[in-house]
This record gives sequence, C-alpha cells and structure tokens, in this order.
Amino acid sequence: MAQHLDTDVLIIGGGLVGGLTAAALARAGVDVIVVDADDPETLLNAKYDGRCSAIARSVHNAFVALDLWDLMESEAGIIEDIRVTDGKSPLFLHFDSLDLVGVPFGYMLENRTIRKALLKTLPEMDHATYLAPKRVTKLDRSASEVNATLDDETSIKAKLVIGADGRGSWVRKSANIDITKWSYDQTAIVCTVESEKPHLNVAQEHFRSTGPFAILPMPGHRSSIVWTETSRTAPVLIGLNEDDFQAELSERFGDYLGDIKVVGPRWSYPLTLQFAKRSIDQRLALVGDASHGMHPVAGQGFNMGARDACAIAELVIQTKQLGLDIGAGRVLEDYDRWRHFDNHLMLASTDAIVKLFSNNVAPIRFARDVGLAIVDQLPFAKKFFTKSAMGLVGELPEIMKEREAS
Repeated sequence: MAQHLDTDVLIIGGGLVGGLTAAALARAGVDVIVVDADDPETLLNAKYDGRCSAIARSVHNAFVALDLWDLMESEAGIIEDIRVTDGKSPLFLHFDSLDLVGVPFGYMLENRTIRKALLKTLPEMDHATYLAPKRVTKLDRSASEVNATLDDETSIKAKLVIGADGRGSWVRKSANIDITKWSYDQTAIVCTVESEKPHLNVAQEHFRSTGPFAILPMPGHRSSIVWTETSRTAPVLIGLNEDDFQAELSERFGDYLGDIKVVGPRWSYPLTLQFAKRSIDQRLALVGDASHGMHPVAGQGFNMGARDACAIAELVIQTKQLGLDIGAGRVLEDYDRWRHFDNHLMLASTDAIVKLFSNNVAPIRFARDVGLAIVDQLPFAKKFFTKSAMGLVGELPEIMKEREAS
C-alpha cells in the first residue's frame, strides 16, 4: 500500500551538502525528508569516492554546532600552514594560520568520513527522515505546496523542495533552469600517499603548466594528492602500473618528505566549471553542486556548498519560528540574494587562478611570481587571504561564525 508523508522541507540528494542542510534544519525543529538515490552501504564503501574535502574554519564551526564534529575529528588532518609555489621559481607565498589568526585554517577529511557522520546522525534525529535508496519520479510545485512521488509510489507533501543532487541535478532540470558550463581540459588524479617524514600540517600547492599539484595533510604521515594533468595525459598516467605511477608521482612530489608510497586506489575526475542561471524557482532552492561547481584549485567547492546549506537553513528556521510560509517567494529571494555574489565571486576567482597559473608564458609567469613574493611580505594582505580561506569573510550564517572558547 502506497505511503503518504507530510513534511516541511523535502531535500532531494543526501550527499555532503544535502545531509548538512537536513541536519541544520532538523536540529532546529524543522521537519525534513531526505531522498537519496544511492544505497548508504555503497556511499560508505572505500572504493566509492577517493576525494577528500578541505573543511574551512567556518564549516568546522557548523559541524561543531550540529554535534557532528566529534564523529569526524579523529580522522581529520589539520591545516596550519599553506605554501604556494609556481613551477621551479624560488619565490613563494607562505601562510601560517597560527601566527596570523591563532587557529588552524581548517581540516582535511575524506568525503566518506563526512558521509559516515551524517548517515549516523540523520536517522537518529527526531525531525529528520532519510529515505534511500529511493528516487523521485515526479515533482509538482504549486503556489501553495510541493508534491513528490517516489519510485515505490510513496507520496510526499512539503512546503519547500531543496535540490542537492549534484552537477547533473534532476531537480534543476525539472525546473528548466539552464546552466553555463565549460571544461578546463584538465583531469584531477586523486590518491593518498604515506611519507617517510611528517608533513607538519603543511598544505602545499605547486602550480605547474598542466595545472595545480596539491599535497594536503591527513592524519599521521598520510597526505591526500590532487594532481592535475591535461585530459589527454591523465588517462595514460592512471593506466600505468604501480611502479611507473609511483615514479611519475615522486618526480612531481619531490623529496622534502623523504620517500613516499601510494596507499590505496587512485581515481580521476574531469574538471569543469558550471553554474545555474538561477538558484531558485517556485518553492524550490538549489544548493551545492546543483547550483554551482568549480575547479578544486582553492579547495572551496564543498565549503561554498556548505554555506548554501547553512544559509537556506537559517532563513527557513527563522521563517518557521515567525509562523510564516517557509516556501514563500521572499524566503527564496533572500536566499538567492545572499548567496549569489559570494558564489559567483568564488567561481570567478578560481577560474582566474587556473587560467593565470596553467601556462608558461614568460611575462605572465614573471608577473605572478613577483606577485606571490609581494603578497608574502604584506601582513595585512596575508591576514585577509587567510580569513578568506577560512571562510570567515562576508555575510555568514550564525552557525558558521567563530565562537568564544568555553
């Protein structure tokens, strides 16, 4: 017999951003149903996703406020220093967060670790219902409500639907929202290495003509590698045997951490930029990659999605507390206005960085190297860039703001 469910908010897509949105809403007493197409067991399989996410300080603050951080902390790598270099230039840019602001930039977490914490927490929350693996097959939005039908004939009525279903968003397509998209003709090779020497919580970003090569600190002597190559070269590298792949990686990695060894599998992901022409529609909001997807050069993809999640949650919570309609146009317009500038500024910034550094044109190379060296000598500029990297610049949702230590 078909089941009928009523809720305040329906979230389609239960990944990192969708799960965080649900946790923030449910924690404040907003009824939420999450529908995800993937089996939770698949999502937690170590072979499902090799990516790690840089967790900015602001996102860490949200995890703490939602009682999620305790489930992740033991598996988090700490980012205290960031060192940026350009090819073989002796000039570099160095940020020490403890000197500049007194706390870490943020943390590195496997995506699987975040999923594990969300999948443990959401089913235990009084105001959250997690349905997976399930698919929405029909979605109707009227002036007064949202009605959805799942592949098992379950029907759901809500006041608002949130699309958190990734770059190929079915929700976005159902609302006929177009996207702007282009490819960088680059592919990210992702793997984990274990080094002979400790990384000392330093994140390294080496810019090369084929794209950035990032070494990101994980617990112990492990580092997560995001190695960008042209889309023509990357498949050849991925197809190498273990010894040859290790040799190619070591050549780019260098010997500053002694000998390194690849541990675990390797993955590859094509790199593109895309953004939706709008992030709202009638009783609908898009968050995370459903709204915008960027190059990983600055490690801000998940952080921007998390800001979407916390912003829409804050607006919905405030509106419900006032006894007003949480899916009304004003709520959505406020959300779009709040997130539009921030997201598009980050999209433009990451795009500019990729285009500026992914070339070997001599005058440009000289100018950017001098620029790195100049910024490195300007404390006020370094402090601003540090706070930006920590996600503490701009209009933040309350849950993401710094709090006094208790």
